[in-house]
Amino acid sequence: MPRNPELLSLIRARAGTDPVRIGLILGSGLGHIAGAVDGVAIPYGDLPGFPHAGVSGHDPNLVIGDLEGVRVAVFGGRAHYYEKGDPAAMRLPLEVLQDLGAEALIATNAAGSLDPAMPTGSIMCLSDHISFSGLNPLIGEATDARFVPMTEAYDPALRARLRAAADAEAVKMFDGVYAWFSGPSFETPAEIRAIRILGADAVGMSTVPEVILARFLGLRVAAISTVTNMAAGLSDEAISHDHTKAMAPIGAVKLEKVLRRTLREMH
Repeated sequence: MPRNPELLSLIRARAGTDPVRIGLILGSGLGHIAGAVDGVAIPYGDLPGFPHAGVSGHDPNLVIGDLEGVRVAVFGGRAHYYEKGDPAAMRLPLEVLQDLGAEALIATNAAGSLDPAMPTGSIMCLSDHISFSGLNPLIGEATDARFVPMTEAYDPALRARLRAAADAEAVKMFDGVYAWFSGPSFETPAEIRAIRILGADAVGMSTVPEVILARFLGLRVAAISTVTNMAAGLSDEAISHDHTKAMAPIGAVKLEKVLRRTLREMH
């Protein structure tokens, strides 16, 4: 049984009833990928309960259709914890993704690099994460399903597909650990030194809650960061959201090549 039958009926009435195979969440500066989908864009505002993405650089539409011959559901924007203090803000959209028949989720984000060898403009496939904020979107879930194992949060087979696609496209893609900070303020140099000691390679303000929720829902997950800046204290860059939006397209070109190749190879 679908978790949200009314929403599912509304979406199918506009986008068709064929099942979706994979979901994509687009981070800052990556919304143009939604425009490449041959399908239907449904504004979040038309979907009761969907978050109203309140961050510039996001395009709050659910786009359903074909991309490289694979039926996808693309979330052109996400809700962040720092907007309203709700780590489970993306639970309903991900439940709908599951209702649409998806088997997997690929999330993308903009991140700051902690590795001088991984400069601005790089992309990084997440191998693991650190929830530095200590928050969890499953707090309040009443069933034992809340005890979600996270040993392989990032699906090895999906990551292997992304790696093969990057290699085939001659795109250098790093692997690393992503640390989630709550935001919205950027991290201090001391916080960056601390999280670097703990094993993080990149930092950001999203993705981890969605990964936890997706695993809770039984979806396989992969995620890729586009590096939009060096983290605080590691360069002379002036870190700001405007800078993030300006730098995101550099990595987005590489990310789009990897995503498209991955989808083509999924036939």
